[in-house]
Amino acid sequence: MDNMTTAGDTPEHPFSRLDPALVMDALDSVGLYGDGRLLALNSYENRVYQVGREEGAPVVVKFYRPARWSDEAILEEHAFVAELVEQEVPVVPAMVIDGKTLHDYEGFRFSVFERRGGRAPELGDPAVLEWIGRFIGRIHAQGAARPYQHRPALDPVTFGRQPYDWLRSHDFIPPELMAAWSSVVEQALDGVARCYERAGELPLLRLHGDCHGGNVLWTPDGPHFVDFDDSRMGPAVQDLWMLLSGERHEMVRQMGDVLAGYEDFAEFHPRQLYLVEALRTLRLIHYSAWLAMRWDDPAFPAAFPWFNTQRYWQDRILELREQVALMDEPPLWPV
Repeated sequence: MDNMTTAGDTPEHPFSRLDPALVMDALDSVGLYGDGRLLALNSYENRVYQVGREEGAPVVVKFYRPARWSDEAILEEHAFVAELVEQEVPVVPAMVIDGKTLHDYEGFRFSVFERRGGRAPELGDPAVLEWIGRFIGRIHAQGAARPYQHRPALDPVTFGRQPYDWLRSHDFIPPELMAAWSSVVEQALDGVARCYERAGELPLLRLHGDCHGGNVLWTPDGPHFVDFDDSRMGPAVQDLWMLLSGERHEMVRQMGDVLAGYEDFAEFHPRQLYLVEALRTLRLIHYSAWLAMRWDDPAFPAAFPWFNTQRYWQDRILELREQVALMDEPPLWPV
């Protein structure tokens, strides 16, 4: 997920020229010579490849979507992850090559990473959640040390009002559903505002930003965290709620397990729990806009064929109605 600036509005798609030969030539340009083995990894926002090398282990090469982040914003993320490495937090930093972590080749910005293995964590296991919570606490302890200067915050404007306005003005909503969809989004944004009022003023810190199970790889030594591409300023609970699933009583228990580890390293303001369903609501609104803004990228219609159908928008209306009700329920206080 990203900010609302995109190259997707231009006639020529930004990745149209990115073919295997260019990927190999880009890697050659920084002195890491590929051996011809190339595997496209599961990434839609950027283009990410595992590349075998003539000498040494394979590497992962990320080509950044043009016009999404500024150079300064990308380098801020790299610097944050480097800080975490210094604190011995298990993350995957961009490799420093010739003194740089961000490189340019034929108009594409890219970075190179070590390949790290791992499996999905068992998020139903209380010990696993506590272990993950400890490391998120350490990430946040460092994230609170200084703010980002070049990355936007995750808030009701950037993840709610701006995506909503963009969708209304770009003819994605079927005309016969526009009134119902607009009405429920307005209700949802009002609910988000009430949740933020109940939570009160909270500190913002540098987050992972997209801390779901797919971005936590598990090894015998525990978790390590990948893909800080969505890192931005926001409330700490943003990096916790996506680890929760199931019925309400299950999520209450899971939040308790996560916080049992988290609070060993970072303070957690309980009022943030008022934001769990609000942040989920904002993510749902933003996700629809993200798909729409990338719809001219051939990878998106192929991967998300169900998007922008009549059924899709009808389901979003129902989903947001459920969220409106959930935001008025008591927060997930661990027992």
